[in-house]
Amino acid sequence: MILYKGNPILQNSVETIGYFNAILDPYNGITINKENLPDTKEEFELNLDLLIDEVKSRRNLIWMYIDIKDSEFIPLATQRGFFFHSCDEDYVLVVKRLKENAIVPTPANHTLGVGAVVINENNEILVIKEKISTVGYKLPGGHVDNAEMISNALAREVYEETGVRVEFESVVSLGHFYPHQFHKSNLYVLCLAKPLTHEINIFDTDEVIDAKWVDVNEYLNDENVLTYSKAIVNAALSTKGFKIDNEPLSHIKKEMELFFPLGKQSIIQKK
Repeated sequence: MILYKGNPILQNSVETIGYFNAILDPYNGITINKENLPDTKEEFELNLDLLIDEVKSRRNLIWMYIDIKDSEFIPLATQRGFFFHSCDEDYVLVVKRLKENAIVPTPANHTLGVGAVVINENNEILVIKEKISTVGYKLPGGHVDNAEMISNALAREVYEETGVRVEFESVVSLGHFYPHQFHKSNLYVLCLAKPLTHEINIFDTDEVIDAKWVDVNEYLNDENVLTYSKAIVNAALSTKGFKIDNEPLSHIKKEMELFFPLGKQSIIQKK
C-alpha cells in the first residue's frame, strides 16, 4: 500500500500525492488518469482521502478518470462529493469541486455529422437510399468519429456508403438540430467534395440499400427529395463556401481544420 509521505513533489507539472500522480492544469485543478489508480478499493479509498485533504485548500477541482474495470471505485468517489462529467465506452470522468464557485467546463453537448455534395463532370450528383428512410434519395454522410477531422470523415463516409473516393473542397452549410441522440444537439456540416472515382460499390450494406449518380436538375425537381437537401445542393452550386486554411495557427502542433470563406483575396493577411 502506498501512502502520502512528506510534501508534494512538483515535477514537470505533476504532483505526486500518495499513490496518485496529479497532473496540474491552468485552471488550478488536478487530473488523475485511469492508468494511475490503485489496485484495491481499500487503497483507493485511503489514498483518495489523503489526496482530497492535501489539495482542498489550494486547488479548485479534482478530475479523475475511472476505468470500467475499476467501476467499483465510482461509489467511493461519489460518496466524497465527486459527480459525473462525461464518459466513453471504457471510462467515466468524475470531478469534485474543492471551492464552492469553481468553474467546471461544460461536457460535450453535441454530436457531429458530415454530409457531402458530390457532383461529377456530367452534372450528376451522388445520392443514396437508406434502409430506414421514408423519403427519397439523400446526400451521403454520417457521424464524425472521435479525433477525426471533418475532411477525413467526409471521405470515409462517402466511400463506405457508395464506394466512390472523394476529396474535400469546401463547407457550404451548417445545421444545428435538437434533440438528437442521447439528449444531445447535433451539428451537421455539409461539404462540397470532388469525385476521384465514379464506380458505385456499397460497403455499408447494413444502412444503405442503393447509391447512384443522378442528374442535378432531375434531383432538384424530384418531389420526393427533402427541401433541406435541395437547399444544400443549391448552396453548393451558388457559393464557394469555406475552405480549409490552417496557416493562421500553423505554429500549434495539433491536428486542426480552420475554415475561411473563399474569395479573390484571403481575409487572413499572411506575413
